[in-house]
Amino acid sequence: MHKVHKILVIKLRAIGDVVLSTSVLPSLRSAYPNSEIHFLVETSGKDVVEDNPNVDRIVILPRKEWERLSGPARFRENIRFIKELRSFQYDLVFDLFGNPRSAILTLFSGARTRIGFAFRGRKIAYTHKVTPRGAHVHEVEFNLDALRHLDIPIVSKSPCFPIKPTNRQMLQDWLNDKGLKDAFLIGIHAWGSWDAKRWELEKFARLADHLIRIYQAKIILLWGPGEKEYARQVQAYMKHPACLAPETSLKELGGLISLCHLIVANDSGPMHIAAAVGTPTVGIFGPTHYQLQGPYGPQHGVAYKKDLICLGCNRLECKERTCMDTLEVEDVLEVIKSILNKPVRKFKKLKVS
Repeated sequence: MHKVHKILVIKLRAIGDVVLSTSVLPSLRSAYPNSEIHFLVETSGKDVVEDNPNVDRIVILPRKEWERLSGPARFRENIRFIKELRSFQYDLVFDLFGNPRSAILTLFSGARTRIGFAFRGRKIAYTHKVTPRGAHVHEVEFNLDALRHLDIPIVSKSPCFPIKPTNRQMLQDWLNDKGLKDAFLIGIHAWGSWDAKRWELEKFARLADHLIRIYQAKIILLWGPGEKEYARQVQAYMKHPACLAPETSLKELGGLISLCHLIVANDSGPMHIAAAVGTPTVGIFGPTHYQLQGPYGPQHGVAYKKDLICLGCNRLECKERTCMDTLEVEDVLEVIKSILNKPVRKFKKLKVS
């Protein structure tokens, strides 16, 4: 293992999952300081690992773009991509995703040492098979288990979302233009990729009004591609004025989040970005498990309806929506209060009315 010249880390799909997987990079760099580290993501995950000091090359798998191609054209693109992957001549590959596609890419990478999780038939792709603990530990720990399997010392567990000063300054200028330079800023992201894990927009609005009244906060309604209308609905439901975030790239959204004092969000990519940039975060949970996918770090918190046996069911859709519909504004407020009472550097001394 001391003759490792090139390393590939694979993490496909969701932005939040990619954010959490960046926790492996400092330990890999520490263990192999002279090796090249490449990171394979889908197009949507590129901004997550861009500018990361522990990544030497980003390899993009354009899966969604391929879906628009004919069957034969898609097949040719897959073959071309595998040939390109093999041309890098990796010595060590970590498959942190573990679906059939990532397993095939790992197998055909040509790497002598291939580490992945022992999921059913996919495990044949790996030379080192890691017992998966995804149902028992946080996803950060799940990713780090791949390194522990090779006895790689863990030097850091923190996910990372690098932000250039220019990204942050642009959003600071926007805040200044809005008269929010010295305000106590709370960002709210009221959307999510699954219907079942979206808290009601009207409840987000009521929560925002409470935060304005209690903490004299200024509310910024965050949104990403296809989400602006939902942020506007929250704004329309509110009794007090709130500021709609400008259109941003993912990096710029991270810059805005880093300038907030608190983020409240459904389980989503922006929630994990907020935790990774160090902004105290309260995640709202129901069908996804707060102990396994919650915002990572001691300065964050989670709100969920306690004593429900269906919590963490992972359903994409649910007719009952008990976990979301019975979670009240007061429940989330209690978690926010507990987070704001922690001695975190980013908080100002607040006069609570």
